[in-house]
Amino acid sequence: MRYFDAGVNLLDKRFDADEVIRRASEAGVDKLCIITTHPNEWDAAFALYSKYPTQCCYTIGVHPHNAKDVNAEDYARLRELAQQEGCVAVGECGLDFNRNFSPQSVQLAVFEAQLEIAASINLPVYLHERDAFDEQVALLTQYMPRLKGGIAHCFTGNSEQVKQYLSLGLYIGITGWVCDEKRGEDLRDAVKHIPLNRLVLETDAPYLFPKTLRPRKRNNEPAFLPHIANQLGEYLQVETDKLCMSSYANSCELFFLSPT
Repeated sequence: MRYFDAGVNLLDKRFDADEVIRRASEAGVDKLCIITTHPNEWDAAFALYSKYPTQCCYTIGVHPHNAKDVNAEDYARLRELAQQEGCVAVGECGLDFNRNFSPQSVQLAVFEAQLEIAASINLPVYLHERDAFDEQVALLTQYMPRLKGGIAHCFTGNSEQVKQYLSLGLYIGITGWVCDEKRGEDLRDAVKHIPLNRLVLETDAPYLFPKTLRPRKRNNEPAFLPHIANQLGEYLQVETDKLCMSSYANSCELFFLSPT
Protein backbone atom coordinates (compact mmCIF):
# COMPACT_ATOMS: atom_id res chain seq x y z
CA MET A 1 0.00 0.00 0.00
CA ARG A 2 1.07 3.56 -0.72
CA TYR A 3 0.54 6.28 1.86
CA PHE A 4 0.46 10.08 1.62
CA ASP A 5 1.34 11.93 4.84
CA ALA A 6 -0.58 15.14 4.26
CA GLY A 7 1.09 17.00 7.10
CA VAL A 8 4.61 16.73 8.49
CA ASN A 9 6.79 19.41 10.10
CA LEU A 10 9.83 18.16 8.23
CA LEU A 11 11.80 21.35 8.91
CA ASP A 12 11.68 20.81 12.66
CA LYS A 13 15.17 20.84 14.20
CA ARG A 14 14.51 17.44 15.76
CA PHE A 15 14.53 15.87 12.32
CA ASP A 16 17.20 14.75 9.89
CA ALA A 17 14.96 15.23 6.87
CA ASP A 18 16.91 12.81 4.66
CA GLU A 19 16.60 10.02 7.22
CA VAL A 20 12.93 10.73 7.88
CA ILE A 21 12.15 10.59 4.17
CA ARG A 22 14.13 7.36 3.81
CA ARG A 23 12.29 5.66 6.68
CA ALA A 24 8.97 6.91 5.37
CA SER A 25 9.66 5.43 1.96
CA GLU A 26 10.62 2.09 3.51
CA ALA A 27 7.27 2.08 5.35
CA GLY A 28 5.32 2.73 2.15
CA VAL A 29 4.80 6.45 2.78
CA ASP A 30 5.95 7.71 -0.60
CA LYS A 31 4.47 11.23 -0.51
CA LEU A 32 4.85 13.94 2.15
CA CYS A 33 3.44 17.44 2.49
CA ILE A 34 5.94 19.69 4.29
CA ILE A 35 4.17 22.21 6.53
CA THR A 36 5.57 25.72 6.96
CA THR A 37 4.58 27.93 9.86
CA HIS A 38 6.88 30.98 9.70
CA PRO A 39 8.47 33.12 6.96
CA ASN A 40 11.90 31.85 7.99
CA GLU A 41 10.90 28.33 6.83
CA TRP A 42 9.68 29.15 3.35
CA ASP A 43 12.97 29.01 1.46
CA ALA A 44 13.99 25.82 3.27
CA ALA A 45 10.73 24.14 2.25
CA PHE A 46 11.34 24.95 -1.40
CA ALA A 47 14.93 23.71 -1.15
CA LEU A 48 13.81 20.41 0.37
CA TYR A 49 11.12 20.00 -2.26
CA SER A 50 13.73 20.67 -4.95
CA LYS A 51 15.82 17.85 -3.52
CA TYR A 52 12.88 15.41 -3.36
CA PRO A 53 10.41 16.62 -6.00
CA THR A 54 8.68 13.27 -6.49
CA GLN A 55 8.28 12.59 -2.76
CA CYS A 56 7.48 16.02 -1.34
CA CYS A 57 5.21 18.97 -1.76
CA TYR A 58 4.90 21.89 0.66
CA THR A 59 2.80 24.74 2.02
CA ILE A 60 3.66 28.42 2.39
CA GLY A 61 2.08 30.24 5.32
CA VAL A 62 2.11 31.64 8.83
CA HIS A 63 0.89 29.74 11.90
CA PRO A 64 -1.23 31.87 14.29
CA HIS A 65 1.48 31.53 16.96
CA ASN A 66 3.79 33.45 14.61
CA ALA A 67 1.31 36.05 13.40
CA LYS A 68 3.04 38.73 15.49
CA ASP A 69 6.21 38.31 13.40
CA VAL A 70 4.60 39.19 10.05
CA ASN A 71 5.28 42.42 8.21
CA ALA A 72 4.04 43.88 4.92
CA GLU A 73 6.99 42.50 2.96
CA ASP A 74 6.12 38.98 4.14
CA TYR A 75 2.71 39.14 2.47
CA ALA A 76 4.24 40.02 -0.89
CA ARG A 77 6.81 37.27 -0.48
CA LEU A 78 4.15 34.76 0.58
CA ARG A 79 2.15 35.52 -2.54
CA GLU A 80 5.22 35.05 -4.73
CA LEU A 81 6.57 31.88 -3.11
CA ALA A 82 3.16 30.22 -2.91
CA GLN A 83 3.07 30.27 -6.70
CA GLN A 84 6.35 28.37 -7.02
CA GLU A 85 6.47 24.79 -8.21
CA GLY A 86 5.64 22.28 -5.49
CA CYS A 87 3.58 24.59 -3.27
CA VAL A 88 0.13 23.07 -2.83
CA ALA A 89 -1.57 25.28 -0.23
CA VAL A 90 -1.44 28.49 1.77
CA GLY A 91 -0.81 27.77 5.43
CA GLU A 92 -0.50 26.51 8.09
CA CYS A 93 -2.80 29.40 8.88
CA GLY A 94 -5.74 29.97 11.19
CA LEU A 95 -6.50 30.90 14.77
CA ASP A 96 -5.19 29.65 18.12
CA PHE A 97 -6.75 31.34 21.14
CA ASN A 98 -5.49 28.67 23.55
CA ARG A 99 -2.21 30.31 24.54
CA ASN A 100 -2.40 33.48 22.48
CA PHE A 101 1.28 33.56 21.53
CA SER A 102 0.14 36.30 19.16
CA PRO A 103 -2.64 38.78 20.10
CA GLN A 104 -6.05 37.64 18.90
CA SER A 105 -6.58 40.78 16.81
CA VAL A 106 -3.26 40.17 15.05
CA GLN A 107 -4.11 36.51 14.47
CA LEU A 108 -7.40 37.48 12.87
CA ALA A 109 -5.75 40.04 10.58
CA VAL A 110 -2.96 37.68 9.48
CA PHE A 111 -5.37 34.81 8.93
CA GLU A 112 -7.69 36.92 6.81
CA ALA A 113 -4.76 38.24 4.78
CA GLN A 114 -3.73 34.67 4.00
CA LEU A 115 -7.28 33.72 3.05
CA GLU A 116 -7.31 36.67 0.67
CA ILE A 117 -3.98 35.67 -0.88
CA ALA A 118 -5.09 32.04 -1.27
CA ALA A 119 -8.27 33.15 -3.01
CA SER A 120 -6.39 35.48 -5.35
CA ILE A 121 -3.84 32.85 -6.47
CA ASN A 122 -6.30 29.94 -6.58
CA LEU A 123 -4.77 27.72 -3.89
CA PRO A 124 -6.44 25.73 -1.09
CA VAL A 125 -5.85 26.67 2.54
CA TYR A 126 -4.12 24.56 5.16
CA LEU A 127 -5.93 25.31 8.41
CA HIS A 128 -5.07 25.30 12.12
CA GLU A 129 -7.59 26.01 14.88
CA ARG A 130 -7.58 25.74 18.64
CA ASP A 131 -10.13 27.26 21.01
CA ALA A 132 -11.27 29.64 18.26
CA PHE A 133 -13.75 27.53 16.32
CA ASP A 134 -16.59 30.07 16.02
CA GLU A 135 -14.27 32.86 14.89
CA GLN A 136 -12.56 30.57 12.40
CA VAL A 137 -15.81 29.32 10.91
CA ALA A 138 -17.10 32.89 10.59
CA LEU A 139 -14.11 33.90 8.45
CA LEU A 140 -14.14 30.68 6.46
CA THR A 141 -17.85 31.06 5.71
CA GLN A 142 -17.04 34.44 4.22
CA TYR A 143 -14.09 33.25 2.12
CA MET A 144 -14.81 29.63 1.13
CA PRO A 145 -16.92 30.58 -1.91
CA ARG A 146 -13.76 32.18 -3.34
CA LEU A 147 -11.29 29.54 -2.18
CA LYS A 148 -10.09 26.43 -3.99
CA GLY A 149 -10.91 24.24 -1.00
CA GLY A 150 -8.86 23.43 2.07
CA ILE A 151 -8.14 21.07 4.92
CA ALA A 152 -8.89 21.24 8.63
CA HIS A 153 -5.38 20.10 9.55
CA CYS A 154 -4.97 17.89 12.62
CA PHE A 155 -8.65 17.97 13.50
CA THR A 156 -9.23 17.10 17.17
CA GLY A 157 -12.74 18.45 17.67
CA ASN A 158 -16.18 16.95 18.13
CA SER A 159 -18.94 15.70 15.86
CA GLU A 160 -20.76 19.02 15.52
CA GLN A 161 -17.55 20.82 14.62
CA VAL A 162 -16.59 18.28 11.97
CA LYS A 163 -20.05 18.57 10.44
CA GLN A 164 -19.64 22.34 10.17
CA TYR A 165 -16.24 21.96 8.52
CA LEU A 166 -17.63 19.41 6.10
CA SER A 167 -20.50 21.74 5.23
CA LEU A 168 -17.88 24.29 4.18
CA GLY A 169 -16.40 21.76 1.76
CA LEU A 170 -13.21 21.08 3.72
CA TYR A 171 -11.20 17.89 3.89
CA ILE A 172 -10.52 16.66 7.43
CA GLY A 173 -6.99 15.75 8.53
CA ILE A 174 -6.78 12.89 11.04
CA THR A 175 -3.62 12.19 13.05
CA GLY A 176 -2.45 9.88 15.82
CA TRP A 177 -4.64 11.88 18.20
CA VAL A 178 -7.27 9.28 17.34
CA CYS A 179 -5.05 6.69 19.10
CA ASP A 180 -5.11 8.58 22.42
CA GLU A 181 -7.51 6.72 24.71
CA LYS A 182 -8.26 9.76 26.91
CA ARG A 183 -7.87 12.84 24.73
CA GLY A 184 -9.09 11.21 21.52
CA GLU A 185 -12.57 10.19 22.68
CA ASP A 186 -14.39 13.09 20.99
CA LEU A 187 -12.37 12.59 17.83
CA ARG A 188 -13.16 8.88 17.64
CA ASP A 189 -16.83 9.79 17.68
CA ALA A 190 -16.35 12.60 15.18
CA VAL A 191 -14.51 10.50 12.59
CA LYS A 192 -17.62 8.35 12.17
CA HIS A 193 -19.26 11.38 10.56
CA ILE A 194 -16.51 11.95 7.98
CA PRO A 195 -17.21 10.46 4.54
CA LEU A 196 -14.27 8.46 3.21
CA ASN A 197 -13.95 10.89 0.31
CA ARG A 198 -13.23 13.74 2.76
CA LEU A 199 -10.85 12.00 5.17
CA VAL A 200 -7.11 12.64 4.93
CA LEU A 201 -4.39 10.86 6.92
CA GLU A 202 -1.48 12.83 8.35
CA THR A 203 0.99 12.61 11.24
CA ASP A 204 1.76 16.24 12.17
CA ALA A 205 5.18 14.79 13.01
CA PRO A 206 7.24 15.19 15.12
CA TYR A 207 4.16 15.87 17.27
CA LEU A 208 1.34 13.49 18.26
CA PHE A 209 3.13 10.17 18.45
CA PRO A 210 0.35 7.53 18.36
CA LYS A 211 0.05 6.25 21.91
CA THR A 212 -0.94 2.75 20.83
CA LEU A 213 2.34 2.22 18.98
CA ARG A 214 5.12 0.28 20.67
CA PRO A 215 7.91 0.73 21.34
CA ARG A 216 7.45 4.38 22.22
CA LYS A 217 9.68 6.72 20.23
CA ARG A 218 10.85 10.21 21.06
CA ASN A 219 9.40 11.73 17.90
CA ASN A 220 6.49 10.92 15.66
CA GLU A 221 7.41 10.27 12.01
CA PRO A 222 5.68 9.74 8.66
CA ALA A 223 6.83 6.10 8.84
CA PHE A 224 4.23 5.59 11.58
CA LEU A 225 1.31 6.63 9.36
CA PRO A 226 0.42 2.99 8.52
CA HIS A 227 -0.13 2.34 12.25
CA ILE A 228 -2.50 5.30 12.48
CA ALA A 229 -4.36 4.01 9.42
CA ASN A 230 -4.71 0.56 11.00
CA GLN A 231 -6.08 2.01 14.23
CA LEU A 232 -8.48 4.31 12.43
CA GLY A 233 -9.65 1.46 10.21
CA GLU A 234 -10.52 -0.54 13.32
CA TYR A 235 -12.55 2.34 14.78
CA LEU A 236 -14.39 2.89 11.51
CA GLN A 237 -14.65 -0.82 10.66
CA VAL A 238 -13.09 -0.07 7.29
CA GLU A 239 -10.37 -2.19 5.71
CA THR A 240 -6.99 -0.48 6.01
CA ASP A 241 -6.19 -0.77 2.31
CA LYS A 242 -9.49 0.90 1.40
CA LEU A 243 -8.86 3.69 3.90
CA CYS A 244 -5.30 4.10 2.63
CA MET A 245 -6.29 4.31 -1.04
CA SER A 246 -9.10 6.73 -0.28
CA SER A 247 -6.91 9.02 1.80
CA TYR A 248 -4.17 9.01 -0.84
CA ALA A 249 -6.67 9.98 -3.54
CA ASN A 250 -8.20 12.64 -1.30
CA SER A 251 -4.79 14.18 -0.59
CA CYS A 252 -4.06 14.35 -4.31
CA GLU A 253 -7.44 15.93 -5.00
CA LEU A 254 -7.03 18.42 -2.14
CA PHE A 255 -3.60 19.52 -3.39
CA PHE A 256 -4.41 19.17 -7.11
CA LEU A 257 -1.68 16.59 -7.66
CA SER A 258 -1.60 13.66 -10.02
CA PRO A 259 -2.03 10.35 -8.12
CA THR A 260 0.86 8.96 -10.17
